[in-house]
Amino acid sequence: MRKTSFALTLIALLIAAPAQAFRLGDDGPAAIKGNPADRLAGRTIEPETYDPATKCSPKPKPGVVAMQHWLERHAAGVFWGSYRCERWGKHSASLHAENRAIDWHLDVDTPADKREARRLIRLLLAPDRAGNPRALARRMGVEEIIWDCSYWSAGSEDFGRYAPCFGKDGTPRKKVNKTVAHRDHIHFGMTKRGAAARTSFWR
Repeated sequence: MRKTSFALTLIALLIAAPAQAFRLGDDGPAAIKGNPADRLAGRTIEPETYDPATKCSPKPKPGVVAMQHWLERHAAGVFWGSYRCERWGKHSASLHAENRAIDWHLDVDTPADKREARRLIRLLLAPDRAGNPRALARRMGVEEIIWDCSYWSAGSEDFGRYAPCFGKDGTPRKKVNKTVAHRDHIHFGMTKRGAAARTSFWR
């Protein structure tokens, strides 16, 4: 009886609590046929860089606009905006604050959207034909991806936990707003060079 009660409690907690749900896996993403980064494989690739945001800067960035249009042409989903003045301290802000991030609507509870999110993420982080890891993200200047309580930043081998979905002790929070958890959209953050359309993909 106790075992049954414990099992039911555990199942209820797993259903109620968001947890890190997206990982690339131990082997990471495999090379993908038709990867747009392949056509640039002979050129020097950008290093894996993370540029933090420090202030609010609403002016549209050409690379962000180009990324939006690329997504509109090559992916399912809907553009949900790029600029919000989100500041966390005197010199600390969201990438949205510098208009260097895109929110792209795909819903984890819609199977087709979930598949498309996985396809997009794996494409961005796949190696190119020359073996450069995370080639398309580097070529475009994508430095950050948040999706389904999971977080990736430039140089990371895989996704980790997205902090708002978890308590200080690492346990999943029971109730997290779907948008805060990034379960109804993917967040793509860009480097300063990527946002300025000064990386190899946009030139």
